[in-house]
Amino acid sequence: MLGAIIGDIVGSVYEFHNIKTKDFPLFREDCFFTDDTVMTCAVAEAVMNGGQREDFIDAMKKHGRLYPDAGYGGRFRTWLFTDNREPYNSYGNGSAMRVSPCAWVMDCGVYARTGLLPSNGRELAWLSAEVTHNHPEGIKGAMATADAIFLCRYYFGGYCGDGEEPISNDPAEIKKRIRAHIERVYGYDLSKTLDEIRPGYRFNETCQGTVPQAIIAFLESTDFEDAIRNAISLGGDSDTLAAITGSIAEAAYGIPDRIKEKAYSYLDEPLKDVLRRWKRSR
Repeated sequence: MLGAIIGDIVGSVYEFHNIKTKDFPLFREDCFFTDDTVMTCAVAEAVMNGGQREDFIDAMKKHGRLYPDAGYGGRFRTWLFTDNREPYNSYGNGSAMRVSPCAWVMDCGVYARTGLLPSNGRELAWLSAEVTHNHPEGIKGAMATADAIFLCRYYFGGYCGDGEEPISNDPAEIKKRIRAHIERVYGYDLSKTLDEIRPGYRFNETCQGTVPQAIIAFLESTDFEDAIRNAISLGGDSDTLAAITGSIAEAAYGIPDRIKEKAYSYLDEPLKDVLRRWKRSR
C-alpha cells in the first residue's frame, strides 16, 4: 500500500495545479500527504482488526478525525464527522485510492490452484468501498483496482497454474492479460494511450473518470517511478490518480529504497505506526 501513499504525496502539489509532462521533480519540499494516504492507512487498520464492515467504518472515522484537514470530499466529510454509519451512494474515486491493502490479503496460491480470484481479499475490497461508496461504479472502481494489484502480485511474483510456465520475465504479456481481465470483467475501455488521453483530460473525481486512466498509466510504465510520472502527466485529480497507479505499480515493480525513504519523511508517527504494524502482519 506504500505505492498508493507515494503517489498521493507526489501528486499532492499538482491536484489543483495540473501539469501535462513527465518532467518534474518527484518530491518537492511542499509535498504533503492527503486524505488518500489517511484512508489507505484506515483500510489497512480495518483489515488488521478483522475486516468486518464495522471495522472499516470505525477505522475510517478514527483516522479521518485524527486528520480533519486532509482534504476530504464534501459528502465523505459529512459522513466522517457525524454519527451516520450508512453509505451514501457515492461513485467517487475515493473507493479506489484506498483499496490497496485488501489486494495484498488475496492468496496467490489459491489462484494458481483454482484459476479463481481469491474471494477473501475481494470481499474485503468490496466492503472497503461499500461502507461509503455503495454506488455500482464506486464498488467497480475499487474492485478493478484490487484485481489489477493482485494480478500484478501473481504474475510478476512468478506464480502460475498447473501445467503453465511463469511469465514473470514477460511484462508485456502480463500487462496484456491484466488489460484483458479489466476490460472483460469491468467494462473499462483501456484502448487509449496516454498521449491520446492527456490533451483533453480534466479534473474528475469519479471512479469511471479516474480508474481506467490510472490503470493505463501503469500499463504504459517501465518501472515504479515511471508509472507515477505517467499518472501525474495526465493532469486531473493528480494525487488520487497517482495513488491508484502507484498502488498497482508497487505490486508489479516494487519500490526503490530511495523513494521509500523519501516518502516516509513526509509522514507523521501515527501513520508510520500503521505501516509498521501492517508490515509485521504480512
